[in-house]
Amino acid sequence: MRRDTSPDFIEALARGLDVVRGFEPGKPTMTLSEVAAKADLARPTARRILITLEALGYVRSDETGFSLTPRVLELGMAYIGSRTLWELAEPHLRDLVARTNESCSIAQLDGSDIVYVARVAVPKLVTLSVTIGTRFPAVQTSLGKVLLAALNADELSEVLATPSRSGIVPRWIPERDELDEVLRDVRAKGWAATDQELALGIRSVAAPIRNGEGRTIAAVNVNAHAAETSIEHLVEHHLPPLLRTAGAISADWAAWEARPIAVRA
Repeated sequence: MRRDTSPDFIEALARGLDVVRGFEPGKPTMTLSEVAAKADLARPTARRILITLEALGYVRSDETGFSLTPRVLELGMAYIGSRTLWELAEPHLRDLVARTNESCSIAQLDGSDIVYVARVAVPKLVTLSVTIGTRFPAVQTSLGKVLLAALNADELSEVLATPSRSGIVPRWIPERDELDEVLRDVRAKGWAATDQELALGIRSVAAPIRNGEGRTIAAVNVNAHAAETSIEHLVEHHLPPLLRTAGAISADWAAWEARPIAVRA
């Protein structure tokens, strides 16, 4: 049955994709009858599609049934490889903003500062203006705490010895022992929060974004105004979707790094 009344809709292509999607985790090999049932197709139709996919290298068959080949990964990698990293991250940020109704950002470490590299904002009262390229001292931000917590002791000392170029005078300036204790807590929890340590009215919670090797290479946060959102609300309501978003971006990051790179002669 057609699922679209447009004369340009190709039903055969839609059925082929139904067959590919039918191979779910835990069911790597299926018989013709199982494929037909899963894709809601007649057996002869399912058979023709499988034969076509096998000829193209996306499916293999043996005496036990049909299974997908690694070539199917090319379909996803075409999407990954055609986009920049931040284009991949933006939909995740927008979804997080929709869930929290708060501004959300991604930042990376540059010396002792964080630099915003991606952001989706909501129109709310803010103490400090933030755009792509804005830099703040890392120590006083949730994003910065996450990034600093990923450094070893020598790396941390080198970073902290670098003068900030943000031009912001933060409200909280900890001694090294106090900062080390805070960062130990961040490592133990896997996320960081800040409560008006950079400037009055700014509260946020952040989580790490990791590459395929598990190394923290960025951080993502949910930012809120202290007059509207308590730190408890940030942690109880906004942290869970934030952690899921960080995991989703990390997965995309790992796939983006692993994308095939064309080598030109």
